[in-house]
Amino acid sequence: MAWWYDGEGQKLAEDVYEKNNVHPVLCGLTGPETGGWFNKEINSLEDIKGLKIRYAGIGGRILQELGASVTVLPGGEIFQALEKGAIDASEFSLPTVDKQLGFNRVAKYNYFPGWHQPFAAFHLIVNKEKWDEISDADKKLIDLTCQAAVARNLSRSEAFQGQAIKYLEENGAETRKLPEPVLRELEKVTQTVLQSEADKDADFSKVWESQKAFQDQYQVWQDLGYLPRDF
Repeated sequence: MAWWYDGEGQKLAEDVYEKNNVHPVLCGLTGPETGGWFNKEINSLEDIKGLKIRYAGIGGRILQELGASVTVLPGGEIFQALEKGAIDASEFSLPTVDKQLGFNRVAKYNYFPGWHQPFAAFHLIVNKEKWDEISDADKKLIDLTCQAAVARNLSRSEAFQGQAIKYLEENGAETRKLPEPVLRELEKVTQTVLQSEADKDADFSKVWESQKAFQDQYQVWQDLGYLPRDF
């Protein structure tokens, strides 16, 4: 939110979308997903090799680099694929969503954190010509409504995950944390994959450089202003 509203995020997004005659408005935000549902334990990167796994986007690219066999299935097909053994593991969404889909009935281990998707952002996208036609007052009304939606969406996504995890644990799921050495190695591969994407796409590179610069200056405040994560 800070990068979008007070950094370069909004301007960069508007520039990228404008090429497709679209105006984007940030209109929703949720916290991290789970790291995924697995039918085997993950104690090292070796355990990822050969896994048949449903993982979307850049997260999937990273696991491919580590030797996993990655596929992308629509949400409605994941339960059946896990149940039949067509895949060994899958990520999908927040615990509240995974609970509704019943993944605890077909996979044993629910791993955290959602390293591949620490948040999800949602945008209202509007035809650029139509956006330009409406009054400044209406634009402001839409912007303010979406800002409220972002705050409300994030607060709700944070409020109910603990309850959902407890339910999943009471109904067969074993909650696990990925070991820190695994997360550190995933971070290294992530940087390699992101750089590969940046080398191929100028827009991707510009956005990533902006995010890294914002993160660097924010890190000073985070290190000084907040309690240590394990306090």
